[in-house]
Amino acid sequence: MESTVRLIPFKIEERLENVKEIPEGVNMVQAPEIWKEGIKGKDIVIAVIDTGCDRNHPDLKDRIIGGRNFTTDDNGDVDNYSDYNGHGTHVAGTIAATENDQGVVGVAPEAKLLILKVLANDPNNPGSATGKYEWIVNAINYAVDQKVDIISMSLGGPSDVPELHQAIKRAVENNILVVCAAGNEGDGNESTEEFSYPAAYNEVISVGSVSLDGQISRFTNSNKEIDVVAPGEKILSTIPGGKFAIFSGTSMATPHVSGALALIKQLSEKEFERKLTEPELYAQLIRRTMLLGFPKALEGNGLVYLTAPNLLNKHHKKPQVSSI
Repeated sequence: MESTVRLIPFKIEERLENVKEIPEGVNMVQAPEIWKEGIKGKDIVIAVIDTGCDRNHPDLKDRIIGGRNFTTDDNGDVDNYSDYNGHGTHVAGTIAATENDQGVVGVAPEAKLLILKVLANDPNNPGSATGKYEWIVNAINYAVDQKVDIISMSLGGPSDVPELHQAIKRAVENNILVVCAAGNEGDGNESTEEFSYPAAYNEVISVGSVSLDGQISRFTNSNKEIDVVAPGEKILSTIPGGKFAIFSGTSMATPHVSGALALIKQLSEKEFERKLTEPELYAQLIRRTMLLGFPKALEGNGLVYLTAPNLLNKHHKKPQVSSI
């Protein structure tokens, strides 16, 4: 098995001490409109496979149901999934930060988070994190055994590792939605393909990035496996120490989709009065997208837009991005 995988590079735009707002990305995917229906992801379990998480962050502590460390950080203490990078805490906040007197709120503020740490602090490169593919495979298999509903992975590498692919297939066979960041090696040209694994596997939901005004991010990978896009530029969320920051990258787009799927799963299973399979839930996700007018290699099925079915019924046509 290939030895290491790296955190997908992301850009730190700004660090903040205090905020109180619904982040623009959460609004852009129309999550607050779904909350009005009493749908906030209640009891949906999302495994966040990343750099760990600040379990004491005021916006996250009530959402985290447990975690496990698969890395060598903290001498391999399996119960210590502290985040020394900030990336995992930021991702977790976009998915499910809870509503407080201050801070931010995630897409699915009543979802449950299982924190699985697979990327360790890189002492030779401050701010970055690396891990072994074995750690990621073990974390995916652990998530399957824990019967989570969704796996969110904002990580990747250039290698197609059979053991990783097999673990993902096992997850999907168990009706777990696997959401992955497409990668940030893009050049803005849809005719050139950039692949990052596991996002390049057909079984996963590969997420590209758009700006908050609906433009394709220049850094987002383009290829035939892109499923959807979501806000990935200047995204406000949680970081360790009870603080907040604005990051950019496909890593930031991915948790918007993971959170959206928690809402979709709760909403759809309420409507159908039964559990839906992974392919059925994927179809429900694609129903809730809108095309932005970019090539398929860049936007896939379009922007995740949770109220799209309602708008289609009302207007008999898909909304334009200017309506966001």
